[in-house]
Formats: sequence, structure tokens, C-alpha cells
Amino acid sequence: MTRKIRVGIVFGGKSGEHEVSINSAQSVIENLNQDLFEVFPIGIDKQGTWHAGLGAYNALGAPIPQALLASGHTETITDTENLLPIAQGDVLPSQAAEAIDVVLPILHGPFGEDGTVQGLFELMNIPYVGAGVLASAVGMDKAMMKKVFAQAGLDQCRYEVILRSRFEREPEVVAEEVAASLGYPCFVKPANLGSSVGITKAKDFDTLLTALRTAAKYDRKIIVEEAVDGREIEIAVLGNEDPKASVPGEIISSNDEFYDYDAKYLSGESTMVIPAELTPEQAEEVRALAVRAFQAIDGSGLSRADFFLCRKTGKFLINEINTFPGFTKYSMYPKMWEATGLPYDKLIETLIHLAIERHEDKNRTR
Repeated sequence: MTRKIRVGIVFGGKSGEHEVSINSAQSVIENLNQDLFEVFPIGIDKQGTWHAGLGAYNALGAPIPQALLASGHTETITDTENLLPIAQGDVLPSQAAEAIDVVLPILHGPFGEDGTVQGLFELMNIPYVGAGVLASAVGMDKAMMKKVFAQAGLDQCRYEVILRSRFEREPEVVAEEVAASLGYPCFVKPANLGSSVGITKAKDFDTLLTALRTAAKYDRKIIVEEAVDGREIEIAVLGNEDPKASVPGEIISSNDEFYDYDAKYLSGESTMVIPAELTPEQAEEVRALAVRAFQAIDGSGLSRADFFLCRKTGKFLINEINTFPGFTKYSMYPKMWEATGLPYDKLIETLIHLAIERHEDKNRTR
């Protein structure tokens, strides 16, 4: 009988999306095919400490998934302790890699989705699901992302990038320049953060100054974007060098101003429309644009590309690409693939095999 694939599922993390990560990981574990895969949970608490096995759930204050309790693997789960010392540099990568076959890093935001953890797995020479170091870093840094998208010929809204150091030296001068360039309203956001944390809609000079100060708390680079009157269209992308796009989805936010953290995770009132109500031509266009965005950052595994469909011009404007979007069974990314014909459990299985495929291809390189 073929041995089960040992999957190290990493969750939690130091970012503000810690709880979102735990929920995504719980959902994945409950829906992973136990006949094909053996789960090794690895939790990272908010201080950055790694915890192996079932004890990770106690350390993070999270419930143990029923699928783990029923699987009968509680004795071997502690094998993941071999993985942890690598973070402190106390074991060789070859020793750490013996515990698992592939890592599924279900981490959102900084210290997980930004290339840092991906670099660790590269050093350990372990296959891992999702984007590599470069794509993860570019996908997290919105300033670099926008430069890459511009080079790829993808239409975007007008924007400005501001360094925190300059804003702190001359805040009013910076705010006046932004207002003259983009006008009101505009959106102010940290360059490196997810889930709409730190984002403010500025409607006048005073709220712009406040918004810039808020964003500066979270990052050394600040992005300011013009407001776009448009529909929010999303596409799920799956694959390595031959990526495929899902049917489009649309987010109708419960917040009239914009799709903020509360609208995403707390209110429960935002609506996902899948498939989005687009013409066949529009649907094909935005799917092609999503694949182009994915390839522009050298993506692999999965990403969700977010667009505005401008009501005035009818053009699609790329907003951002998310290299590890929310991944509960009810999140937008898996729901779009489900509507395309790929159910959640098969999606997880596909991602694991894509990770192994990419790793084997990488190891062919001299």
C-alpha cells in the first residue's frame, strides 16, 4: 500500500491575520482526505514561537480539529518537533525534512505570506504550497507589486508611494502633494499588510493627514490611491507554469465606504456573488488579466487577483494579488473554484501535488 503523504500544516503567525489563519487551517484539516494524507500541525503563536503537534492548539488557544482526534495519528504528530529547531538554526535541513513530505503554510500577512517563511522552507529544501520567495514578497509589498503590474501592462488606478520618513519630516507638505495629485476621496494604506488593516478613506485634508498617520504606524511605505467607482471582481488562479483561472466572483461589501476588515470577517453581511454577473466577453477578459498578473509576479500554486470594474469606462483595473488568500471552505478563493467545478477537498489535493511538482522541477536545476 502506498504510504500517505505527510503534510505539515503551518498556521497562526505574528501578523494581524493570526485568527484568520487558524480558521483557514482548521477548515483545511477537516476537509483533507485522511486516506491520502497524514497531518502534522505546526502552530506559530503571536510572539513568533513555533509549537509542534497537538500541543500547538493549546499554545495558540485554538480548538483541536475533530479530524485530528479521530485520525489516530496523535502519537506520530510529535514528529514535527524535528522541524522546529531549524528556526533556531540547531539542526541541519536534511534532519528537519525527514519529518514531513510537504508543507502547507496557511499563513496570511507579514511573517508568513511575504517570503520570509518561504525562504526558510527553501533553505530546508522542503516542498511547500503556494508562491515562492520572490512572488510572495512582491505580492505583499503593494508598492513593488504596482511597479511589476505596470511593467506587465496591466491597467491600475492612479496612486502615490510615500516613505514614512518623509511624511514624518513634512506631513502637511506631503498631504498637500497627494491631494493635488489624486484629489478626494482617496484611500490610504500601508504597503505591507493584508485584510484591509490600516486602510482609511480620506475625504478632506484633515482626514488625509489622519489616514497617513494611521498607515505610518504599520509600515515604512504608504500607498495612496485614487477612489474608483467600480465593482469589486475577484478571480482565483491555480497552477504553476500553466495557471488556470476560475469563474469570476464579485464582492458586495456591507460597508458603503469600502471592503474593510469588519466587512470581511466580522459583520457577516457582505455578499459573494459567484459567478459574477458579467458578459461572457468581460469574464474571459478578466480571467486572462488574472493569469497575466499571476505570471507577472512569477506566481505558483495559488493566488487571488482582485480587480475594479470601472463603472464609467468599463475597464478592469488590477487592485492587488493575494498569494495566500483566506482559505476556509466558505472563503472566496475555494468558493470560486467550487463554482468552476473543483470541490474544496480536490482543490487542497491539487495544491499539494503542485507544490511537490514545483519542488521536483527546482531540484532538476544544477
